[in-house]
Amino acid sequence: MDHEVFVLSDMTVEVHEFATGPVIGFNGTVEWALDSVEVASAVWLPDEPALRARLGGTFVSLQAEGERYRVELAVVGRRVVVESAEPAEAYGLALLHLITGGS
Repeated sequence: MDHEVFVLSDMTVEVHEFATGPVIGFNGTVEWALDSVEVASAVWLPDEPALRARLGGTFVSLQAEGERYRVELAVVGRRVVVESAEPAEAYGLALLHLITGGS
């Protein structure tokens, strides 16, 4: 199962610290289900509201233009525009721009 990808959604999780490192525990899972996974094996894929929230005060707008979506940011007095075919991806690219400084 090392090469399998699993998608988990709408689950309550809690990070537990063990001597071997942090583990994400899935609360309320049934007996046969996944109980926990190492943090290094997990990827968080935020939804649109979570991405928009992380853009904070830099977020100006999301606009649909044809079949593309444009996110506009105001970064240190400079206008930054990123676009994609999906709104969530446009938000993600805008956040990536903030994280990497546009590189």
